[in-house]
Amino acid sequence: MASTSEIRRRIGSVRQTQKITHAMYLISQAKLRKAKADLSNTRPYFDALQKEIGRVFNADDTAASRYLYDENSKPLPGVAACLLITADKGLAGAYNQNAIRQAQQLLTAQGDAALYVVGEYGRRWFAQRGIAIEESFHYTAQNPTLDRARHIAELLLERFDAGEISAVWVIYTDMKNGLEATVHQAQVMPLHRERFHAATA
Repeated sequence: MASTSEIRRRIGSVRQTQKITHAMYLISQAKLRKAKADLSNTRPYFDALQKEIGRVFNADDTAASRYLYDENSKPLPGVAACLLITADKGLAGAYNQNAIRQAQQLLTAQGDAALYVVGEYGRRWFAQRGIAIEESFHYTAQNPTLDRARHIAELLLERFDAGEISAVWVIYTDMKNGLEATVHQAQVMPLHRERFHAATA
């Protein structure tokens, strides 16, 4: 049987652990609130941009460009590109795993698709399984900036223009609230005319 002093030490140890986990909880809550605020500030711009592109398409249905796609478009040269966005750490439950599962399904469906990864978790997951990554963007996924987004967009656009890739799919997780996360898969290049028509309906 444990002595009184040992029991006291254990009680003290548990209390110290409680203090640490409580501090971690408060920090994570603060980070989540900041991320949600940033997301809320971004959504109006994204929605307005979607509608404006739809208005352009509605204004001229005859506009032709390699950046636009409809049922009459010819297949473009190159392979499909999958841009996967994950977190940098793995303590996020299904947040990362569901996005990775979706990326695997896209890679399987597209055959020889090129994989581009943002986020340390996704990078390590595919590297450990010997799955080739075309490009890894080595900066934190938790601190997105316009310059970093522009760098990714310019690289993919250059390869699209060069005929190396024929389409760009983005896979990411959208947090509706602190408990619910939904994986989204969107083709961002070439732009699908019908999708933007629907956005303005």
